[in-house]
Amino acid sequence: MSQRPEDNPFGVPMGDIWNDVPLFREIQRVLSSSSGPVNWELARQVGIASASWSAEDPAPTLEDQRAFEEAVRVAELRVAEFTGLEPPGDVARVETVRRSRWVEANIEGLRALLEPAAAKIGDAVVRAQREALPEAEEARGMTQLVGQLSPLLLGAQVGTVLGTLGQHVLGQYDIALPRAGGSGTLLFVIPNIAAFEKDWSLDSTEFRTWVAIHEVTHRFEFARSWTLPRFRELLDDYTSTLRLDVEGLQSRLQALDPSNPEAMQDMFSGDEGIFGAVLDDEQRLKLGRIQAFMSAAEGYGDHVMHSLGASMLRSYRQIDEAMRRYRESERTDPVLERLVGIEVKREQYRLGRAFCDTVVELTDEATLSRMWSGAEALPSLPELEEPRLWLARSA
Repeated sequence: MSQRPEDNPFGVPMGDIWNDVPLFREIQRVLSSSSGPVNWELARQVGIASASWSAEDPAPTLEDQRAFEEAVRVAELRVAEFTGLEPPGDVARVETVRRSRWVEANIEGLRALLEPAAAKIGDAVVRAQREALPEAEEARGMTQLVGQLSPLLLGAQVGTVLGTLGQHVLGQYDIALPRAGGSGTLLFVIPNIAAFEKDWSLDSTEFRTWVAIHEVTHRFEFARSWTLPRFRELLDDYTSTLRLDVEGLQSRLQALDPSNPEAMQDMFSGDEGIFGAVLDDEQRLKLGRIQAFMSAAEGYGDHVMHSLGASMLRSYRQIDEAMRRYRESERTDPVLERLVGIEVKREQYRLGRAFCDTVVELTDEATLSRMWSGAEALPSLPELEEPRLWLARSA
C-alpha cells in the first residue's frame, strides 16, 4: 500500500524501511500491538525485562509445587475457621512461578481494572496539553502527538512498576487488589521466596505457610462478589474528574531521552510517576475512599496472618521481625501511586491492621468479619482511625 505525501514528511519510502530493517519491524510490531489506552505488549516486555534484570530467575521445582499445595490447603482450613468467612466457591489452583510469569499474570489480571482508568488518564493528558498550548496548527499537532505517546508512556510505566515489584514480591496479593476473572489462582514467586528464606535464615516450611496464609486471606476477601465492582466504582469515580499537573507532565516529556535507558527507567520507576495528579477537596474525598478500601483489605490480611502465625508457627517472631524490617524501606504502595496518582502510604496499611486488632479486642473475630458482608460495611477512613465509630453502626 502506497503512502500519501502528507503522511510521509521525510520524503523517504518509510514502508520499505519498516519492512526491511529487523529493528524497525520489531518497533512497528510493539507500536501496533495495542489500540487501547495502554500498550500492553510494551508493558509485558518491559516488565519481564525489569523483573529478570541482573537476577537469576530459576524455574520452580516439583517439591516447591508440592510444598505450596500443602501449605495452601492447611491455610484454607485455618483461615475459614478463624475468620468465619465463607470460603470461595471454587478450589484455589496453586501455581509456583518465576518472576517473569508473575509479571505476565498480573498484567492480565490487572488489565481490566486499570484500562478504564488509563483511558481517562489519556483523555486528561490530551486535555491538559490542549489547555496549555495556544490554538494553532502546531499546537494541534503536538496534542495529537501527546495522545499517541500516552499509550506508550502508560505501557512503559505499567511494565516498569510490575517488573520492579517482580524482583521481590512473594505472592499474587503483594498487590492487594481484586482481580478481574476471579481469584481462582494463587501465585507464589519461588526465586524471591527462596532468596528471602536464605537472607533471613528462615525455616522454609514455616515461612511458606506464613506466605500461604497471607495469600489465602486475600483470596477470601476478594472472592466476595461485590469487591471488584466496588473497587472499580471507586477508581472510576476518582479518574472521572482527574486533573493533571500540566507543567510537570511537560517537563517529564521533555526529559525523555531514548538514548539513556537508565535515566528513563529512573523516571518511570520514580515515586511520582509520569502523570502527576492535582488534588482539590473533591478529589481528596474520592482518594480517601480508595485509600480506605485498600487499608481495610491489607490491614485485615495482616491481622489474620499475624494472629494465625502466632498460634501456628514456632518461628513466628523471627518471621515477623524479618518482614517488618523488609517493609521499612517501602514508604508507599507503588502500583496505584505511580500508575494513576493514588498515594497509599504504608502507614495507612498499619492503620488498617490496628483497626482490626482494636475491633477484636473490643468484640470478637465474628464482628470484625462483618466488614466483608458488603460494600457499605467496609470502614471509612474516619472509622479506621476510630474503630468505635464503625462498631456503633455495625455491631
